[in-house]
Amino acid sequence: MSVVMMKRMLLMLAVMVLIIGGLGFVKFQQIQTAIAQGASFQPPPEAVTTIVAEQAEWPDTLNAIGSVAAVQGVTVSADLSGTVDRVAFVSGKAVRQGEVLVELDTRQERAQLAAAEAERDLAGLNFDRMQGLLKDSVISRAEFDRATADSKQTEARVGETRAAIERKTIRAPFSGILGIRQVNLGQYLSSGDPIVQLQSLDPIYVNFGVPQHATGQIHIGREVRITSDDLAGAEFSGRITAMDSVVNEETRNIQVQATLANPRGTLRPGMFVQAEVALGGGRSIVPLPATAISYAPYGDSVFVVGTVKGPNGDSYKGVRQQFVKLEGARGDQVGVIAGVK
Repeated sequence: MSVVMMKRMLLMLAVMVLIIGGLGFVKFQQIQTAIAQGASFQPPPEAVTTIVAEQAEWPDTLNAIGSVAAVQGVTVSADLSGTVDRVAFVSGKAVRQGEVLVELDTRQERAQLAAAEAERDLAGLNFDRMQGLLKDSVISRAEFDRATADSKQTEARVGETRAAIERKTIRAPFSGILGIRQVNLGQYLSSGDPIVQLQSLDPIYVNFGVPQHATGQIHIGREVRITSDDLAGAEFSGRITAMDSVVNEETRNIQVQATLANPRGTLRPGMFVQAEVALGGGRSIVPLPATAISYAPYGDSVFVVGTVKGPNGDSYKGVRQQFVKLEGARGDQVGVIAGVK
């Protein structure tokens, strides 16, 4: 390789190094500028909703967890054994008292009824004949008494067979809402086999326990408000209609029963609900939206808008965290009894 060629290559290499170095320097400057801008960037303040805290009269209440129960509820079952001949109801529908639900096969009982009626008719004829013979003193009093007994026995057998036929027609014992049927056409049922649930839903009961120390504040007729987390926005009102006569030795609670109107059947037996009993008194508190409360193991708090001091001692309008003491809740409102005025 000639000296001239070597000089050209070195010159080209030097030019390339200068170009790459220049581009790198420019990029470095751009990155430094972006970092500086990011460090000085202040995000826009987040928009929040504020309310003015005001004192309000908060009624004294007692809260408890309750369970919904039907005023009347049974599992309709077969009284006698037999084969299902007819299913006369639809699952989930309302029925009236006395409506036919299921009919069992009664062909054998109807045949027995026909035989019993024939025996009754024959015994009746024999009784009439014996009555005439007794008047003519042809038969003894004992023979007439036997004929009388036979007539009554055959009449009783007719009634017994008719009752068996009637018992094989299963009817709704009261008006209510049916559950899901548990029998099929042609199925053999033994005595006591379940057919369907029947529940009376309006009115309806709510049963809940009250601590023994609060029994003096609970009376028949007290207003009760019922809510459920599963029924958002739904609220039911009723009154206490019964209290148990003893306190549970294990829980030291007394069972209380409230009766509520339930025209739409929204409350169903077995549901868990929150019961709130109005005790009649009240006190002044600050109600706040539940969403304004910050719950924490070390204490509940809210953020209060006001004048605060910065690190440099200058004052400005901002927010500060304020710990509060809570006292129950009503709907979406929480009562604050200390920390906010």
